[in-house]
Amino acid sequence: MRRKFGLGIILLLILVLAACGEKSKEDVAGKLADNMEKMNGYKAQASMSLQTGEESQTYNIEVAHKKKDFYRVLLKNEKDEKGSQIILRNNDGVFVLTPALNKSFKFQSEWPNNSSQPYLYQSLVQDVLNDAESVFKATENYFVFETKTNYQNNNNLPFQEIYFDKKTYTPVMVKVLDKDKNPLVEVQFSAFEIDPEFTDDTFEIEKNMTSGVLGIPAMAEGTENKELAVLYPNVSLGSELVETKEIETENGKRVILTYEGEKNFTLVQEMANSFPASAAAPEKVNGEPVNLGFTMGALSAASIEWSYNGATYYLASDELTKEELVEVASSVTGQQVK
Repeated sequence: MRRKFGLGIILLLILVLAACGEKSKEDVAGKLADNMEKMNGYKAQASMSLQTGEESQTYNIEVAHKKKDFYRVLLKNEKDEKGSQIILRNNDGVFVLTPALNKSFKFQSEWPNNSSQPYLYQSLVQDVLNDAESVFKATENYFVFETKTNYQNNNNLPFQEIYFDKKTYTPVMVKVLDKDKNPLVEVQFSAFEIDPEFTDDTFEIEKNMTSGVLGIPAMAEGTENKELAVLYPNVSLGSELVETKEIETENGKRVILTYEGEKNFTLVQEMANSFPASAAAPEKVNGEPVNLGFTMGALSAASIEWSYNGATYYLASDELTKEELVEVASSVTGQQVK
C-alpha cells in the first residue's frame, strides 16, 4: 500500500509542476511588454503575402527600428522590382520613398502608432496589450494570440493571429483575418535580431533615396519613353465610366477617367517622370501612408496618389470616404473596360 501511495504522490507532484510551468495570457503579455521596454531596437526580415486583390502579391520586407521613433521598412514587391519602396520615420517626419523614381512623400502622420502594422514588433505587442478579450493558447513552440486589429482605412481585416516564439518572445508569423476568419494577409518572419548596431545614416532620407541601397538602377529620365498601359478600377462603388480624356504631355500621355453615379470620382494616370536625386523634394501630404496591396499610397482627405510599374496614379473625389478611396485604388489592377 505504501508503495502505491508513494507512486501516487510522485505522479501528483509531476502534474502540479507541469501545470506551474504553463504561462498564462497575462504572463506572456507582461513579458512581451517588458521586452519592448528593455530593447533599444531590432532588425527583422520577413515575407508578406496578400490575397486582398485580384491577384496575390508578395513582398520581401526588411525592418530596422531604433528606439524610440526611428523606423525603416523596405518593401520589395516581387512583381514590380523598380517599385520597391521604403517607409521611413526619423526626426524630420514620416516618408514613403520610391528610390528608382526619385519620388518621395512626406506625411503629417503618427505612423506607425495610429494603425496596426503586421510586420512591426511593437505594433503586434501593442495590439495584444490593447485587446482584453484576446484569445490565447500555447502550442509546443509558440504562444498564439488572436486579437482585434486597428486598420483605420480597412474594416475588412478585423482580426489577426500572432505567433510568438516561446523561447525568445519574438514574432514568428502573423495572419490577418477577414470577418469570416479567413487569412488575407500573412507575414512570415525569417530573422529577428534584438539590439543591433545601426550605421549613422540608416534612417536618413538622402541615403535611402539612393537606388543603390535597393540593388536596382534608377529609372532613366523620361522613363525610357515607356508607353502608358491604361488601368481601370475593378471596384467602382455603383459608378460608371462616362468620359475618357487623353492629354499629351512632355512625359507622354496623361489619361483622365471620369466616373459618375452613386459616388463620383476621377482617376488620372501617366508615366512617372524621374528627376535627379538631388532635385527630388518630398511631396507633402496631410494624410497617411496606406498599403494598397501592390504598392504604398499617399492618402489625404479627398484623394490618394501612388506609383506602380513606372506610372503614377491620382484618384480624387469629394464623395468617397477614405476607406472607399483605398478600396477603389486597391482595385486598379489592369483589367480594362471592354
